[in-house]
Amino acid sequence: MNARITRERQYHDAEAAARAITFSLQPSRLRFNDGEYLDHAPWVRPAVVALGELTGRRLLDFGCGHGMASVVFARRGAHVTATDLSPGYVAEAGRRAMANESEVAMAVADGHELPFAAGSFDLIWGHAILHHLDVPVAARELRRVLVPGGRVVLCDPWDGNPLVRWLRRGRRHTADEHALRPADIDALKGVFKKVTATTHQWGRYVVTVAE
Repeated sequence: MNARITRERQYHDAEAAARAITFSLQPSRLRFNDGEYLDHAPWVRPAVVALGELTGRRLLDFGCGHGMASVVFARRGAHVTATDLSPGYVAEAGRRAMANESEVAMAVADGHELPFAAGSFDLIWGHAILHHLDVPVAARELRRVLVPGGRVVLCDPWDGNPLVRWLRRGRRHTADEHALRPADIDALKGVFKKVTATTHQWGRYVVTVAE
């Protein structure tokens, strides 16, 4: 495991450990309705729409974090597999799926080297994950596990707005991450046949659809 991966895992495990204390004291907070996730940011609901029909589709929640997206997709009929580099977050996502009576498969995995066969998924969702990774490497891995004609939807902070870039400097983040840049979109275009990137909320976030 390289130093960057170790730092990312430690950072997110610490975040998950702090959250676990809250959930141990108030387990009811693990339960939620779809709107709490879909409407927590203005780009989420339209990004989910971009995935298309979910019923019966094999969906990878790439970098699942707290697992709310996984539950939403499972409720809509997808066969969901959730992965994250952080064992702490995978554990939280598993508890959240159980609390919401949703069937979700879980795996701890590095986004640069996924433990799945080629063509394992019809759809891939990633929210605030790609900017933590080596984008060209991750893009090739996403393409490998996606079926021909499948779709990837990724939501990430965007570096194209100088004001947003300045404001982001004051926020907590991991040492190695950076908001997506035009070169990252170009890297995706070098792997996928079709890539569409749309910025939201004054250029704060970018939603990228790759096929």
